[in-house]
Amino acid sequence: MKCANPFPFSEDNKRYHTWNYYLRHRFGKKIAKVPLDGGFTCPNRDGTRGYGGCTFCTSSGSGEFAGDRAEPLLDQYIKGQAVMRHKWPDADFIPYFQAYTNTYGPLSKIQACVKPFLDRPEVAAIAIATRADCLEPEKIAWLASCCASKEIWLELGVQSVHDATALTINRGHSYAEVVETVQRLALTPLKICVHLIDGLPGEDEEMMLETVRQINLLPIHAVKLHMLHLMRDTQLARRYAEQPFPLLSREEYVGLVVRQLELLRPEIIIQRLTGDGASDALIAPQWTLKKTIVLNEIDKLMAREKTWQGKRTAHG
Repeated sequence: MKCANPFPFSEDNKRYHTWNYYLRHRFGKKIAKVPLDGGFTCPNRDGTRGYGGCTFCTSSGSGEFAGDRAEPLLDQYIKGQAVMRHKWPDADFIPYFQAYTNTYGPLSKIQACVKPFLDRPEVAAIAIATRADCLEPEKIAWLASCCASKEIWLELGVQSVHDATALTINRGHSYAEVVETVQRLALTPLKICVHLIDGLPGEDEEMMLETVRQINLLPIHAVKLHMLHLMRDTQLARRYAEQPFPLLSREEYVGLVVRQLELLRPEIIIQRLTGDGASDALIAPQWTLKKTIVLNEIDKLMAREKTWQGKRTAHG
């Protein structure tokens, strides 16, 4: 019951600011994401900032559930939309440019991908997965101009604020570049979501908590957080096979997430706390496939400890 939950951005038992809560209040109805593949690559794959991509990333550019890049974008979208409508007949949609870095390339390509969705009435918003080093001023300016038509989300793959970790995972840019880009984006109407990963090699609990402390200082709107997935045929999986490193247990992850949520401002939207690794390609941890159990355990622990998102911030 609401009376037993002190968290202001909730109408149920959730003690954190869920994506569903935001969407319902923003658009007044169910909103579903449709993942797309716009045919991009990444600067740490093609030699501009390195080769091979991020070590945890699959050959699909973390777009396992995106459409087929061989198909036109609108065809991908219409197919994905049809699947979603079976579950939510009255939903509106967010085309989600998910695979690889979707602002890496000429502005004309980005415009060709985004423009077809700007005047579709059932499109509530557009989400674009990208990197902090692939948002030049002219791209930011054009995307910001699109906000006159649709809400535009830029999802930045940060994973960790620690530059030593960035080197380990071959991210290819510094955290200082993230800060600079976010500060420029904050001057526009663009919405900013930061992707983070817990359990990266070489990181202990304090480092993961520090990542959230630093992210909380940025003028962002949302966070995506999930446990590291070791996926088949990735650089990180090969490293793990040769020299295993510790992975968080489900209990450790749940406890860590609760402590991380306490460090985030209440108004920051939590777009996810679990990830979607393809089950047939996931090596470990297998417990990450049980998303509902993980989310329920987070809810139970927060209630048991009488805590909520932002409790350990100045806003708590």
